[in-house]
Amino acid sequence: MIRVISYNLLKNSARGELLKLVDDYNADALCLQEAFTAQLPRELGHLTLAGSTHDNRLGLAVYVRSDRFTPEDSRSVLLKKSLHDMILAPTHERLIGIKLMDAETKRELVIASFHASPLTATNALRRKQIAAAHLELQELGAKAPTLMVGDFNYPLFQGGLGTHVIETGYSLTRSDRQTYVRFLMFRGHFDFVTSAGFTVKSVETLRRGKSDHKPIMVTAEYTG
Repeated sequence: MIRVISYNLLKNSARGELLKLVDDYNADALCLQEAFTAQLPRELGHLTLAGSTHDNRLGLAVYVRSDRFTPEDSRSVLLKKSLHDMILAPTHERLIGIKLMDAETKRELVIASFHASPLTATNALRRKQIAAAHLELQELGAKAPTLMVGDFNYPLFQGGLGTHVIETGYSLTRSDRQTYVRFLMFRGHFDFVTSAGFTVKSVETLRRGKSDHKPIMVTAEYTG
């Protein structure tokens, strides 16, 4: 079993919540979006920084339990840009994947943090980003079991997205409750997990902090 937390920090504003979050839920991994990666600590309780982006204004990072997982490789990926990305340049790399060796199971796996383009882009563009991300992770892990978590910015037509994800060889799982609240009115499911080689047991929406996104915790086990 593996427990992975994903959290969009809202321009790093929720950074101070991370240590308590990791300890309270005994996470095996933590995936971040909208982080100021230069300000992230090397250690967060029992988790160690396995990789982060460096060229983004709003970056991505992955922490893992160092007494269980050994990083073997990593990949930061520039995905197709939206007009928002071109004008405001919030991020260049929208995916970071870490290939790991699991000491408990003696198996390789990939954990990835993903951040799709914002709502000013089209769902068609985000689908292309998701499909490209899955291809990159398959190459990184040589088809090892993979969990990709993050902010998919896809509040509508999620049934169609699920069908599209299946066509890429992955499964899509939403959280049990809505993850996004903005101005007390605009809310929905924004934070998902896509997986291959894992059976996702649950995706729990955790308590809200200083971000407009609530963190989610994915509990999954290797398939077969």
